[in-house]
Amino acid sequence: MKIKTGDTVVVIAGKERNKTGKVMRILEKSNRVVVEGLNMVVRHVKKTASKKGSKATFEAPIAASNVMLLDPKTKKASRIGYRVTKDGKKERIAKKSNTVI
Repeated sequence: MKIKTGDTVVVIAGKERNKTGKVMRILEKSNRVVVEGLNMVVRHVKKTASKKGSKATFEAPIAASNVMLLDPKTKKASRIGYRVTKDGKKERIAKKSNTVI
Protein backbone atom coordinates (compact mmCIF):
# COMPACT_ATOMS: atom_id res chain seq x y z
CA MET A 1 0.00 0.00 0.00
CA LYS A 2 1.43 3.36 -1.03
CA ILE A 3 -0.54 5.43 1.49
CA LYS A 4 1.18 5.83 4.87
CA THR A 5 0.09 6.95 8.34
CA GLY A 6 0.06 10.74 8.58
CA ASP A 7 -0.67 11.36 4.88
CA THR A 8 -3.43 13.80 3.99
CA VAL A 9 -5.91 12.08 1.70
CA VAL A 10 -9.10 12.94 -0.17
CA VAL A 11 -12.00 10.46 -0.39
CA ILE A 12 -12.95 9.80 -4.03
CA ALA A 13 -15.98 7.51 -3.54
CA GLY A 14 -18.78 6.87 -1.07
CA LYS A 15 -20.79 9.03 1.30
CA GLU A 16 -17.73 11.04 2.39
CA ARG A 17 -16.74 11.92 -1.20
CA ASN A 18 -14.54 15.03 -1.71
CA LYS A 19 -13.74 15.33 2.01
CA THR A 20 -10.15 15.38 3.22
CA GLY A 21 -8.47 14.12 6.37
CA LYS A 22 -5.30 12.71 7.87
CA VAL A 23 -4.67 8.94 7.88
CA MET A 24 -4.64 7.69 11.48
CA ARG A 25 -4.19 3.97 10.93
CA ILE A 26 -3.48 1.49 8.12
CA LEU A 27 -5.10 -1.95 8.09
CA GLU A 28 -2.81 -3.88 5.72
CA LYS A 29 -4.59 -7.26 5.80
CA SER A 30 -7.99 -5.86 4.85
CA ASN A 31 -6.54 -3.10 2.59
CA ARG A 32 -8.32 -0.32 4.50
CA VAL A 33 -7.41 3.01 6.07
CA VAL A 34 -8.85 4.96 9.01
CA VAL A 35 -9.13 8.69 8.24
CA GLU A 36 -9.43 11.23 11.05
CA GLY A 37 -12.95 12.70 11.31
CA LEU A 38 -14.41 10.78 8.35
CA ASN A 39 -16.79 7.81 8.09
CA MET A 40 -18.04 8.29 11.65
CA VAL A 41 -20.23 5.49 13.03
CA VAL A 42 -22.15 5.12 16.29
CA ARG A 43 -22.02 2.06 18.52
CA HIS A 44 -24.41 1.64 21.41
CA VAL A 45 -22.63 0.51 24.58
CA LYS A 46 -24.76 -1.63 26.86
CA LYS A 47 -25.11 -0.62 30.49
CA THR A 48 -23.37 -2.63 33.19
CA ALA A 49 -23.66 -2.68 36.96
CA SER A 50 -21.04 0.06 37.27
CA LYS A 51 -21.55 2.13 34.07
CA LYS A 52 -24.46 3.75 32.26
CA GLY A 53 -25.27 2.86 28.68
CA SER A 54 -24.01 5.32 26.07
CA LYS A 55 -23.33 5.96 22.42
CA ALA A 56 -19.72 5.72 21.25
CA THR A 57 -18.77 7.42 17.98
CA PHE A 58 -15.59 6.55 16.14
CA GLU A 59 -14.03 6.47 12.68
CA ALA A 60 -14.71 3.31 10.68
CA PRO A 61 -12.19 2.06 8.11
CA ILE A 62 -12.50 3.07 4.44
CA ALA A 63 -11.31 0.93 1.54
CA ALA A 64 -7.86 2.11 0.43
CA SER A 65 -9.04 2.19 -3.18
CA ASN A 66 -11.53 4.94 -2.23
CA VAL A 67 -8.88 7.42 -1.08
CA MET A 68 -6.13 9.28 -2.93
CA LEU A 69 -3.23 11.33 -1.69
CA LEU A 70 -3.82 15.09 -1.57
CA ASP A 71 -1.08 16.75 -3.62
CA PRO A 72 0.67 19.32 -1.36
CA LYS A 73 1.30 21.72 -4.25
CA THR A 74 -1.94 21.64 -6.29
CA LYS A 75 -4.30 20.60 -3.44
CA LYS A 76 -5.91 17.99 -5.71
CA ALA A 77 -6.05 14.21 -5.62
CA SER A 78 -2.91 12.61 -7.04
CA ARG A 79 -1.44 9.18 -7.56
CA ILE A 80 1.77 8.22 -5.76
CA GLY A 81 5.01 7.34 -7.49
CA TYR A 82 8.56 6.58 -6.46
CA ARG A 83 11.86 8.08 -7.53
CA VAL A 84 15.42 7.11 -6.64
CA THR A 85 17.73 10.03 -5.84
CA LYS A 86 21.37 10.25 -6.91
CA ASP A 87 22.55 9.09 -3.49
CA GLY A 88 20.39 5.94 -3.78
CA LYS A 89 17.50 6.94 -1.52
CA LYS A 90 13.95 6.09 -2.57
CA GLU A 91 11.39 8.88 -2.15
CA ARG A 92 7.65 9.11 -2.70
CA ILE A 93 6.39 11.72 -5.16
CA ALA A 94 2.97 13.06 -6.13
CA LYS A 95 2.48 12.22 -9.82
CA LYS A 96 0.39 15.33 -10.54
CA SER A 97 3.04 17.93 -9.60
CA ASN A 98 6.17 15.77 -9.21
CA THR A 99 6.74 17.08 -5.64
CA VAL A 100 8.26 14.99 -2.87
CA ILE A 101 5.83 13.85 -0.19
